[in-house]
Amino acid sequence: MSYHGVWTIAEENRGKIKEVSYELLARGRKLADKLGVDLASVLLGSNISESELKQLIYRGADKVYVVDAPELENFIAENYSNVLVDLINKYKPEIIIAGATTSGRTLMPYVSVRVNAGLTADCTGLDIEEETKNLLQTRPAIGGNILATIKTPNNRPQMATVRVKSSRPAPIDKSRSGEIINIKLRQELIDGRVERIGFRKAEGETVGIQDADIVVAGGRGLKKGENFRLIRELAEKLGGVVGASRDTVDRGWVSYPHQVGLSGKTISPKLYIAIGISGAIQHLAGIKTADTVVAINSDPDAQIFKVSDFGIVGDLFEVIPLLNERLAKKGDK
Repeated sequence: MSYHGVWTIAEENRGKIKEVSYELLARGRKLADKLGVDLASVLLGSNISESELKQLIYRGADKVYVVDAPELENFIAENYSNVLVDLINKYKPEIIIAGATTSGRTLMPYVSVRVNAGLTADCTGLDIEEETKNLLQTRPAIGGNILATIKTPNNRPQMATVRVKSSRPAPIDKSRSGEIINIKLRQELIDGRVERIGFRKAEGETVGIQDADIVVAGGRGLKKGENFRLIRELAEKLGGVVGASRDTVDRGWVSYPHQVGLSGKTISPKLYIAIGISGAIQHLAGIKTADTVVAINSDPDAQIFKVSDFGIVGDLFEVIPLLNERLAKKGDK
């Protein structure tokens, strides 16, 4: 049997499908259409309603393969990989893409080794090579300084994990129809050596920049780390979180989890405010799906203005205090 079709790996939490599942379907839909094949979403979990499964069809899937069982309530790499490998061996998809999430980064290497397939991690771009129909997998390399395009022409399925927030989900289309295929869990696929006994967040963990609706980011224009207090104050007044350019992280002004860009986090907030950030191509690639971009920079020729919806050419040390002052007065009313 030849390999055929495109799969995306959906994720759920307590019966609710995660947003990354829909982002992957938008990517997968384009690939499937170029190849002229079906797009399927695969979901492993527990207690998932039919209405939730239909959302995958409304967002682009032609088929949904679902394995719903109490044993799959919690993500355990051994169990999930056993089930996914079993499905791959049965249905033989040509392409599989998953999110570069904690579970996706754990699951896909397990699976790729077991099915002898290539895997490209943390992709920001996917396409089909016209001549060969191979999957072209583009990802940052050498610290985010270049983009490398990789293909695996000799093995199937072709597999990739995709950076979260690097694409927008397709809009809901309730006129779409598709097939939901329920697959019974085979008990021999459950690895009894591993069980989940608890879950806790790291101490001091706050909302990540990838999940925030508002991100206020500072760059080298702040001149020194102490001046990040201006960024933190503005972010707090707007109900947002702090982001940063790679330059500022490299200088030790702020920690890596705040870094925006190809070598940091790809984000998709409703509002992104770039302060003292020139707009290197690696940084711009990390904010391309933001709804609204506001830039504040003293250089009128800064690259960041080319992607901004609103721009302020001025000294950030004059502009930001004025913004903070105005917001404080608004909050007092």
